[in-house]
Order: sequence, then structure tokens, then C-alpha cells
Amino acid sequence: MERLLIAVVILVVALVVAWFAQRRRPDAPMQTSADRLLPHQLDRGDFTSPEQTYLVAVFSSDSCDACASVLAAVETLAAPDVAIQNISWQFDKDLHDRYAIETVPATVIAGPDGVVGAGFLGQMQVAELVESMTALRNTSLG
Repeated sequence: MERLLIAVVILVVALVVAWFAQRRRPDAPMQTSADRLLPHQLDRGDFTSPEQTYLVAVFSSDSCDACASVLAAVETLAAPDVAIQNISWQFDKDLHDRYAIETVPATVIAGPDGVVGAGFLGQMQVAELVESMTALRNTSLG
């Protein structure tokens, strides 16, 4: 009988310690990121100038204040081999739906095969854009 009582006490203590340990465990990290909210592949035929090597697509809305500054930043990437397209929700809602874009501005830079090499939600620095385009060009060359 004494052994049973000791076993029950040990079991109760173990359960209490486990319960406290479980409560102290931090929450799991957030599983959402900009990367998961942006497409990873584009059908270049859905966009203007599919013959150009690179595409910079800005998903925007006419009622978005930040979209204008993002479009201005993206214009710095203008080059003969770069197609820049503003995809306004008011005029190109089908593309927003097709690529599940729910947040604007959303900017993606894709290579000739439509694989997205970089993406941004919200505003970004011009330097970030240039760095991303340079990295994509270097990847395409190598």
C-alpha cells in the first residue's frame, strides 16, 4: 500500500510539473510572411511585354497612397530588358484574383521563365529594388 501511495504522489508531481512546463512554452512563431503572400511563379503571357527578359509587376489600387511612391521607385529599374507594369485593382482585378493578391502595394520581380526572384509587400527602398534586380540578373547569367 505504501508503494502505491508513493507512486501516486510521484505521478501527481510529474503531472503538475508537466502542466507548468507546458504553460511556460512560448507560442509558435508566426507562419505568415511576405514571401507566402506573394506569388512564386508568374505566367509571363498574363503581362505586357512578355518578350522582355525581366518583369517588374506592381499590384496596386487607385485608392492606395503608398502605391504611387512604390511605382516611382520601380521606375528607377527601367531598362530595355525590363518590362514594368502597374496592375491596378480597379482595372485588372482578374490578375489580382489569379495571383491571390490581397494586399497592395505588392511588387514582384520575375525572370524570363516567370519565376519570381524578389517580392515586396508595402513600400521599399530604391536600393532594395536595385539590389534585388542585380541579384536576379546575376543568377540568370550564372
